[in-house]
Amino acid sequence: MATTTDRLHPRHIGSLALALVMVTLPHFERVPWWVTLLAVVLIGWRLYITRYGLHLPRIWLLLLIVAATLGGIYISYGRILGRDSGIALLVIMLALKLLEMATLRDAMILIFLCYFLVITNFLYSQSIPTALYLLCVVWIVTATMIGFQFRTLQPGYKYQLRSAGIMLLQSVPLMLVLFVLFPRVQAPIWSMPQDAYSGKTGLSDEMAPGSLSQLILSDAIAFRVSFDSQIPPVNRLYWRGPVLWDFDGYTWTAARTPYRSSYPGPREYHALGNLIEYTVTIEPHSHRWLFALDLPARVPPRSQMTNDFQLLFQTQVSNRIRYDMASYLSYRNNAELGRYELQRALHLPANSNPRSAELAAKMRGAAPDERAYITAVLSMFRNQNFYYTTTPPLLLSRNPVDEFLFSTRAGFCEHYASSSAVLMRMAGIPARIVTGYQGGELNTVGNYLTVRQADAHAWVEVWLKDDGWVRVDPTAAVSPARIEAGLSAALPQTEVLTLLRGEYAWLRQTRMIWDSIANSWNQAVLGYTQDRQRQLMRHIGIDDATWKSLATVMFIATGAITLILAALMLHKLRAARPDAVVAAYTRFCRQLARRGVARHPSEGPDAFRKRAIASRPELAQPISSISALYIRLRYGDNAHGADALQLQREVATFRL
Repeated sequence: MATTTDRLHPRHIGSLALALVMVTLPHFERVPWWVTLLAVVLIGWRLYITRYGLHLPRIWLLLLIVAATLGGIYISYGRILGRDSGIALLVIMLALKLLEMATLRDAMILIFLCYFLVITNFLYSQSIPTALYLLCVVWIVTATMIGFQFRTLQPGYKYQLRSAGIMLLQSVPLMLVLFVLFPRVQAPIWSMPQDAYSGKTGLSDEMAPGSLSQLILSDAIAFRVSFDSQIPPVNRLYWRGPVLWDFDGYTWTAARTPYRSSYPGPREYHALGNLIEYTVTIEPHSHRWLFALDLPARVPPRSQMTNDFQLLFQTQVSNRIRYDMASYLSYRNNAELGRYELQRALHLPANSNPRSAELAAKMRGAAPDERAYITAVLSMFRNQNFYYTTTPPLLLSRNPVDEFLFSTRAGFCEHYASSSAVLMRMAGIPARIVTGYQGGELNTVGNYLTVRQADAHAWVEVWLKDDGWVRVDPTAAVSPARIEAGLSAALPQTEVLTLLRGEYAWLRQTRMIWDSIANSWNQAVLGYTQDRQRQLMRHIGIDDATWKSLATVMFIATGAITLILAALMLHKLRAARPDAVVAAYTRFCRQLARRGVARHPSEGPDAFRKRAIASRPELAQPISSISALYIRLRYGDNAHGADALQLQREVATFRL
């Protein structure tokens, strides 16, 4: 049963409700609508009970709500454990805790759970707006907790907010030490794969008609690139990703177990130009592949390169990764084509796309060699009525290449790449499809290149006896503006989002400034990986930055900072004046001491009152009144601001 001093005030309930609403607000857009509605109803129910002094709900009713919530979450998510389902359950449990709590101990438990719920927001976003908002939430929650420390004379909100702000400022040195020295791990912060990798958009290891055109709707950033020298022209920026070999008549797929090579040696390619060096910061996309300019000349740490020059990370890219790269934009591929690769690069489903096969045979018969045939295919796309669009008609027949070449003739890059690769294979020319990104947007504020999901692209590579694998981009034939100036220049006004086109100069400049700030945040804070931590430790003299050495330095640094802060606070306490209540009572005791009635250090105010009245019975009334006021102010539960003023007045008029 709650004691008088442990009882919750209506002000406590209101502060807790505000803190709970603020900390759960970002989750309301992620959880099912009924979870949001139920949480709002439960919080409003508690405020209603507090406002009209009603009884708290019975325990059986709360248990019934818990059981219904568990069932609803299982129906909504298919499981109880997990990031999304667990957070939805936590939101309801916090609202229920608010509804059933009756003591300050319960309130402190709710405060600590609010701090935990703050952390869960970073499982979805670590952006600057998220960090700033959650910092404000922590400030409000801390101010609420400070209000619980006063049993009487509740401080004003300004005092609570000021005290919470001072506490957060004092924690900044500790925060910096923990950020720099806490051992980093190369793993997602949520351990369940279905949650850690959910919601990621980007390229796939499959390509079907319409798959890449869906990415045009996404303005999400795929990666950013900083060049050590001048940025190459847009038409040279082919960012190599998954390589697709297998075709079932409709969908192209990558090899499930691609051949790997440890390093691209001189036997595999011959450089024809200067080496381009740059740094890539890639966003998490839940797959293993990395991106580099075609052709990569370096393998990043903890990565491998396949025999088709695809970069693969050792694990799925679940965190932002930064790596240094080098590439040759002009090269001749010297790779030999083995029997198995030749079969894969020529394979087509039996009896598929007969009209395309007839067209390929006719064009190949008219071409003197393979190069002339390739030129004829590109000329067909360039000179005939083919259209480049992000909203192509659906290909519904069993022969989608025939339908595209002879009927719809409108498509995105995957339509042209797929049909070109099929025509090449039908003519006996080995071909494969490379997916990735093409181009990028120069951020003039930060002087780096931003490549978005909308820049997704697909092109063809054909194998020629004297030159090896050679890039053939049919999109450049049908829509040269796509390759020369980017996607927005190649599409009609009606097919491109205004934000992507950048029609308004001020909007584009604002977006670049914000993206530059976000990139700096990503590099300095979110990009502080295990590798960068080790580099920093080497700079300060710690060559072997193991978790043991980092933990040792971290504990020493945090201990030193804690001692310094404690010393400063003790010095401030010694120099600080006592509060008005203590100061008034101290003056009262000092006046009695001058007349021989001194208070012993271990003597309580009530015991001192009795002894003082026994020694000076003529002052029984003022001694009793002053002592009662002090006891009520310091230890009671029903004191008011007027009591403090009354105490000061009575002490001021007290005379021996």
